[in-house]
Amino acid sequence: MTSIAVIDYGMGNLHSVASAIHKVAPDAQVHVTSDHQVVKNADKVLFPGVGAIRDCMAEIRRLGFDQLVADEIASGKPLLAICVGMQALMKQSQENGGVDCLAHFDGDVEFFSKNERFLQTSSYNKHKVPHMGWNQVQRVLEHPLWHGINDQSRFYFVHSYFVRLNEQSIEAGRCHYGLDFTAAVVKDNVFATQFHPEKSHDAGLQLLKNFVAWDGSF
Repeated sequence: MTSIAVIDYGMGNLHSVASAIHKVAPDAQVHVTSDHQVVKNADKVLFPGVGAIRDCMAEIRRLGFDQLVADEIASGKPLLAICVGMQALMKQSQENGGVDCLAHFDGDVEFFSKNERFLQTSSYNKHKVPHMGWNQVQRVLEHPLWHGINDQSRFYFVHSYFVRLNEQSIEAGRCHYGLDFTAAVVKDNVFATQFHPEKSHDAGLQLLKNFVAWDGSF
């Protein structure tokens, strides 16, 4: 029986993610937890996040999850990061005046409304910030988590900040909203999405189902 730990550092509605996993994998054991040992004992780890990155990073570090996440990644265990969880794995975010993140991925997090290209495009197309709602995702890399999901499928986004990678080879999915931005990233046993699969109906549920079946290889 597969056990999945949803890391709880007090940010966001984690039970919606847990419920979505129960729906696609009713036999899986899903633990929403802040207990390090439960995370270590799990077969897979889900690292979500909602809210301001400064508050998220403060709680991640206060609870020792910065080291725990690093250890779990190093162990080779499959890990799925969602939304701010994905942004937290970057080097730095512009949010809150600049916040250092976990630096697992070589990339930074930028504000839509400070990007000149976005401002030029959005003034014509009336793009609003935050980017909230459904948008198509282009598959950039083939990966087990895309199994059964059509290219250009629509996923649900809620974010004002986007990831700009310095290492384009790890981009797994791309989206366009005033500009092209990274919607999914993969590196070894880690897959991360800017969108919310738990809110993305059939395509999102398929991605979560694929995660439950994924052995972490790529």
